[in-house]
Amino acid sequence: MVRVKVDKMGCGGCARAVTKAVQAIEPGARVQVDLGTKLVTVSGAAGPAGRIAHAIAAAGYPAEPLPAAA
Repeated sequence: MVRVKVDKMGCGGCARAVTKAVQAIEPGARVQVDLGTKLVTVSGAAGPAGRIAHAIAAAGYPAEPLPAAA
């Protein structure tokens, strides 16, 4: 599971754009967006968190990967 902080995300359109960006590089991943906490959780991703954060940033939403929960 990968968690990414996306501070500039604030509406349903943002959530859809972020989801689309992640699924473009991780087609089988499940993406959950929490607009309240500005967190994106990706389950089933094969790539590293940095790659997912980069894809989100390339879509126009600066993103920071969070450390994996212990």
